[in-house]
Amino acid sequence: MQTFYFTLSLKYELCERLYIPGTNTVVMRADNGKRIQLPVRNLRPHVSPIGIKGRFRLIIDDNNKIKSFEKIA
Repeated sequence: MQTFYFTLSLKYELCERLYIPGTNTVVMRADNGKRIQLPVRNLRPHVSPIGIKGRFRLIIDDNNKIKSFEKIA
């Protein structure tokens, strides 16, 4: 298993793009510099009226399947 950490700060206007039909993934850069492609369905629950803001942890298994994506701060 691998663990990645992210700091996200997106205004609500940018988060609206997560709901455009055909938008299935986003690419983010983890704290360690690695680029990670994540399904938008994992980000949608974290959208608030101000957007997305906080620290997040992504845990993937050895087959690169998402085990968890959670807000930690």
